[in-house]
Amino acid sequence: MGTSRKKPGGIEETLREAIRRSGLTHYALGKAAGVAPAQLDRFVAGERDLKLATAARVAEALGLGLRPVRG
Repeated sequence: MGTSRKKPGGIEETLREAIRRSGLTHYALGKAAGVAPAQLDRFVAGERDLKLATAARVAEALGLGLRPVRG
């Protein structure tokens, strides 16, 4: 097995937590973001990643924004 490159508390985990806390079903969120509910299921479970464009649509549907971080 490969070594994970993901940092704890990174954008993926932040988005996963926002999805969990939203109270929306993956169906409702997927419909709002134009993403298949099964894709959200696998992302939240940590089984797959989202493309940046998909993550941006999910964030927007949650009322969040993505921005670059410098530092």
